Amino acid sequence: MHRLTGDYPAAAASYQRALALYRDLGHRQGQAQSINNLGWVHRLTGDYPAAAASLTEALGIYGEIGDRGGQAEVLNDLGEVLSRSADSRQARDHHARALAIAREISAPLEEARALEGLGHCLLQDGDPRGAAAHWQQALTIYQRIGAPDARRIAETLRQHDITTAPPPPSG
Repeated sequence: MHRLTGDYPAAAASYQRALALYRDLGHRQGQAQSINNLGWVHRLTGDYPAAAASLTEALGIYGEIGDRGGQAEVLNDLGEVLSRSADSRQARDHHARALAIAREISAPLEEARALEGLGHCLLQDGDPRGAAAHWQQALTIYQRIGAPDARRIAETLRQHDITTAPPPPSG
């Protein structure tokens, strides 16, 4: 709740307490999620080096315990951080890895996030047509799963003067 309301110091403190509890319990999944959440707080406050460090640590734990969904999520998170810190090549690599995992395990939300991230990387690299193609794919998935992210992608396509297909009928 602290993170959602913008109280980032309180959010970080809560995640640190959760992390300590999970470490005491030896619960690796909880540790990875707490560290990932800390990475989100660092990203939201603009501390990209700390965000990348936290997310890299979470990615390592998810890899150790074999949580492919967690890996896809964190790879997308890392891609977003790296994209914001102007490293589009590494960001693209992380999103591409997330996309491969998401497709392998049938995780449509992470697949759409990866496609969205790849689109942003392609735009940064001067390929608006490639970006649009990835965003269109992400939009289709977001719409199919009913994710509110569809609105954001449709707006991104509009901002870049790219026509979107009408959303499918609801219900």
